[in-house]
Order: sequence, then structure tokens, then C-alpha cells
Amino acid sequence: MRRRHFLKVGAGGTAILAVPAAAQQLLPAHDLAPLIMQIAGTSPPRPGRVRIGLPSLAENGNSVPLDLAVDSPMSEADHVRSIHVLAERNPRPLVASFQLGPLAGRAQLSLRIRLAGSQRVVALAVMSDGACWSAETEVVVTSAACLDELSL
Repeated sequence: MRRRHFLKVGAGGTAILAVPAAAQQLLPAHDLAPLIMQIAGTSPPRPGRVRIGLPSLAENGNSVPLDLAVDSPMSEADHVRSIHVLAERNPRPLVASFQLGPLAGRAQLSLRIRLAGSQRVVALAVMSDGACWSAETEVVVTSAACLDELSL
């Protein structure tokens, strides 16, 4: 193998490996404020009562484990009505929505989500009295997902 051929092949391989990292930089962060206000209503969400279990480093954005829990007695008078998950760099920032009621027993969820790169993930819980509670966390994704809608 000649040196020039080796350099061409090596440069091509490096360019292919750099595409996912470059694609992560192309994804703009959505302003989540309008979506949060749409979900929360008139009162802004308060931090607390919501716990997010998300790894701080995810090797693959195609399947990231997420655990959510909301502190609530889940009684008829005081329960979680809905839980929403938002990701600021996904093409569609509303990742998931769940409707709950007092018969759910616990406001606790375990699921897997797709993430289009390193970003902030926000969870909102709307209570039966209309109050909205929130939590957020940062996750670093080494191999992004949700890039189908991008043209590189």
C-alpha cells in the first residue's frame, strides 16, 4: 500500500467517524419555555417532588434508561395527573407524556428514551390541584440518535 493511498483511506475513515459528533453540534437547542408554559398552565413549575434517574453519560442515544418518580400520596384529593418528559435537542422536544390518577398507586415510571445528543432533560409533573413540579438533569450522549430528520 502506498503512502498516499493510506492517507486517503485514513482521512476518509476519520471523516466518517466525525459525522455523528458534527451532527450533534448541528442540532439546535429548542427553547422549552413555551412548551413548559403550555403544560404547566398559569403557574410556573416549581423545582422539587420530581426525581429523575438518568445516567450522566450514555454511550448510545438510541436507548437511554430513564426512571421517574413523583412524591405524592396518590389519594383522591392529592395525586399526579400527568408526567411529561422534555429534551431540548431532540427534533421533537416532547419525548413522552403519561396520564395518571389516584388508582395508579404510585407515580413511578421506568422507560427508555431516544436522545439526539448531549442535552438537558426536563421532567414535569402536573398535580390534581393544578400545581406543577419539575426536575432537570444533563446527560452526555456519545453516539446520538434521532438524526433521521437531519440532512448532513
